[in-house]
Formats: sequence, C-alpha cells, structure tokens
Amino acid sequence: MARHLITSALPYINGIKHLGNMVGSMLPADVYARYLRQRGHDVLYICATDEHGTPAELAAKDAGLPVDAFCAEQHDAQKAVYDGFELNFDHFGRSSSEQNVEITQHFARRLHENGFIEERAIRQVFSIADDRFLPDRYIVGTCPHCGYDKARGDQCENCTRVLDPTDLIDARSAISGSSDLEVRETKHLFLLQSKLAGEVESWIDETGDEWPQLASSIARKWLTEGLHDRSITRDLDWGVPVPADIWPELAAEGKVFYVWFDAPIEYIGATKEWADAAPADEVRDWKSWWYEADDVRYTEFMAKDNVPFHTVMFPATEIGTREPWKKVDYVKAFNWLTYYGGKFSTSQKRGVFTNDALKLLPADYWRYFLIANAPESDDSSFSWEHFTATVNKDLADTLGNFVNRVLSFSRKRFGDDVPEGRAASDAEHKLGEEIAGLLAEYEGHMETLQFRKAAAALRALWSAGNSYLEEKAPWLEIKTDQEGAALTLRTAMNLIHLYSVVSEPFIPASAKAMRGAFALSDDTATWVSADEARALASVPAGTPFTVPPVLFAKITDEDLESYKERFGGAED
Repeated sequence: MARHLITSALPYINGIKHLGNMVGSMLPADVYARYLRQRGHDVLYICATDEHGTPAELAAKDAGLPVDAFCAEQHDAQKAVYDGFELNFDHFGRSSSEQNVEITQHFARRLHENGFIEERAIRQVFSIADDRFLPDRYIVGTCPHCGYDKARGDQCENCTRVLDPTDLIDARSAISGSSDLEVRETKHLFLLQSKLAGEVESWIDETGDEWPQLASSIARKWLTEGLHDRSITRDLDWGVPVPADIWPELAAEGKVFYVWFDAPIEYIGATKEWADAAPADEVRDWKSWWYEADDVRYTEFMAKDNVPFHTVMFPATEIGTREPWKKVDYVKAFNWLTYYGGKFSTSQKRGVFTNDALKLLPADYWRYFLIANAPESDDSSFSWEHFTATVNKDLADTLGNFVNRVLSFSRKRFGDDVPEGRAASDAEHKLGEEIAGLLAEYEGHMETLQFRKAAAALRALWSAGNSYLEEKAPWLEIKTDQEGAALTLRTAMNLIHLYSVVSEPFIPASAKAMRGAFALSDDTATWVSADEARALASVPAGTPFTVPPVLFAKITDEDLESYKERFGGAED
C-alpha cells in the first residue's frame, strides 16, 4: 500500500484568505487526506504560509510592523482559521523557517554545480522616488495581453500570463506609486530552464496524462511556448539569502531568492520542520518522503494560476539537482470560485473571507457547500441564495432531519436503547444492496479526486435513508406492528452510524456528533466495508443512545438578507 504525500499550495502571508482560496487548495486536500487515512493509508499532509516576496514586505509596511514580526503574527492568524475549518494538517509550517533556508540553499548549490544556474548582468527597473531596484512584484501596470490595469511585474492574475516588469504599460512603483522609473544594470542569478526543457517535457509525457485536463493543458501550453531562463533572485530585505560561499558579491548586495524558487521547496522544508518537531519518544524520517521515495504517491492541490510553477518550474528545479527528489504524481488543479460571478474583493467589501465565514456559521456548513460546488471543470459562482438552498436542503433536511427524527421518535416510543424488533426483511435487504452500491460509487469518486461527484454520491446515501424511512413510515407502522417499527428504527440508526463514518471527510464535527450518539465501547471502525453496508448491523439492539442537538439549523430568509447586506449580493 503506497504512502500518500499531500500538499496544498502555500497561502500567502499577506492577510486572511477568502473562500475561493480555501476551496482551491486546502479544503479538498484535507477531504482527500481524511479519506485516505480512514482507508488505512499512511498519509502526510503538509502546508505552510508563503512568507517571502513582495506581498509580505508591502503588507508589513502597511501594518507598520517589521516583516518578521508581521509574518509571525499572520502565520498564527491564518493557522487559527484553518484550525476552525478543521483542516487536519500533519504540519503547517513557514517558508521563512531555518529548514527551508537550508534546503533551498542546498538546491541552489546543486543546480550551480550542475551548470543550471548562471549569473547575469541585466537591466532592471529602478525607482528614483524609492531609491532602490524594484523586484517584479513591486511594479504594477497594465497587462499588454489582456489590458488588466493592476497586473504585477511577474504575472497578470487576470489572464495568468507570465510577465517581465518591462512588459507592463504605464508601469509604476507599488511602494510609492511613482512612475519615475528608469532601467539600470544589476546582477542576478538565472535558472537555465532552457537547458532542462527536454527533460521536463519527457517527465510530463510520462506523468501528465494522468492529471486533470486543466493541469495538463496549462503545463503543455508552457512547454509549447518554450521554457525561458528565469531570474531566481530579487532585491529584497526578506527572503532566503543567496549563499555567500558561492556568490559573495550578490550576497554582499543582499540578494535573496525569488519567492517562487523557495516556496515549492518549502514543501520539503515543512516536512523537515514536522520531523524536527517530533516528541522526544518519536522518530520522524522526513527524507524518506522526499528522497528516493519510490513508495510515495505525491498529490498536489492548487488553483489554476499556480499550475505553471508546480508543473514546470519546480520539477525543473528538482531535475536539475541531479538528485532523486520526489516529483509530483498527480496535480489536482481547480478553477476559480467567484462571488456572484465577480471577484472577491476586500477593498470593495465583496465576498466572504474565511474568518468571517466561521463567525457566521459552523465550519461543516462551509466545508460541505464548497466541496459540493468545487470549481473543478470550470469556474463556479458563490451566491447566498445557492448557499442557503444547499445548506437547508442537503444538510438540514436530508441529513440533519433524518438523524433527529429517527432518534427522537425511537426514544419516545422505545426508550433510550436501540430497539430490536424482528429480523431484516426484503425492504432491509434491498436497502443494504442500494447502500453498498452507493458507497462503492462514493469511494470511486474519492479515489479519483472527483469531489463534486463524491458529494453527490454522499448526498445520495443520505437520501436513500430518507426514502427507506418514508416507505416504511414507522410512525404509522407502530400502530399495528411494533416489531416492524422497531426493525425500521434499528435499521435507520445503523444508517446514521454509517453516515457518521463515511461523511467524516466532508463534515467532521457533525460526523463526530452522529457517531457519539451511540454508546459503542468497541467502536473503532475507520470505514464501512461493502458487507457491513449490506448488513446494516454495526449498532446492535440494546445499544444505549442519546439524541444530539440539532446538527444543522436552517438559514432563514432574514439570515439570507442580512448576509447579502453585509457581504454584498448580485451586482446590478
């Protein structure tokens, strides 16, 4: 059985992220990691804050804090939100860690030794007003390809095209806003991607056909356009320093590595952080997950704008070391979640950010909705109307109401223990076969990382219980056949227990509440087998149970209007 290494694209340190960021990387990775753990796999789920580069320095400047203090504060703030969403990272690290500095510099040394890093004199934008060279992200302007007027000097976030600062129209400093810029000569290190292009293409030919169309098409588009040598150093005060033993002049000038050089390496760095943080009585071998790790299946989760760096630049970096570092096996890329078809915007107070989401409603509401509507095949749009309808129909009515009415009615008519009733009949055998089939469908979609389809299969499992309950109608059955009603309720309680197990990747807190309703001292099952699904007998008669609080409160019309007023609705 393969070991599974899972990473989410590192969230930038400059502020709390919106729901689109959550569904585009971290949440589906968590759902997948939880599922694999339940199925008995050895799983390591790694993420970290991306703390270097222009966004960190600019955000720290705006906050009036030293950049290191700002990053430490924001790391804790982001981690608190992810804890609130119950993202079960094995480790949530920091790209500014000493482990990442060590490994990034090791990669640079190896690339240099192998002839894949070259020092070049280049002409770079210098800001007269700021009296400094401007890294690419310190320059903003209009994209020459799509006309977006807030494009950065390294990439246009609107059309995702990679840019050089000199490509921008009406360029200006992101620090001062000054357009008093000139081009001067300076020296930087370049990763010679052109020399690695053939090897990267061969690797993608071997691996990329398994990836979703979104990921493979973006990677191949880059290859078709040709891999160009890329500058991997910047003029910043904050970052992984260039090793002085190799490049003393550049080190003396304070050059640091480009954030997109060290950020993917932080996946390895964070794994070493995890190992170094092990309790005294535990040994963690970080290197076995990354070096000569032939028994590891590595899956990356990211939004589509991160795909080029993960499928081309990072693999080129790994290949160029001439060391057996683990490369990604499967790239799960996502399109964008929009807000009523437009962009989430902090400045315009449009959209829901993750910290505010948790203040409104429990995490499971958001987890289920986001995964059930994940932007896999195309962009998807968040609206309060859609969110309300999904929560009320799927969670409150289909699952929550089933749990509450089964347990409440059984306690009222049969007491606080699971009733026995007669042996299963044709209706129960038919139900068991249906549940086993739906469970297999759910498992298949989870194995292939088809999250919307997995959510639909999970919803179908919940709906099957409701259909069975409506067909048997124990509230009528009990009037003439108490043994039959007891059988119906016992079967329904076993469905609740099954739901608690298989729903855990999506709604962990609610799954725990459902499972905790039954006093099963030896309840250690991590998954439900097909035979167990058919039998529906994991909760035997006589098992004490309690009725949990309402799992999902409905969102009212008044709630809906207040959310739209606070966060914005459809634009006119």
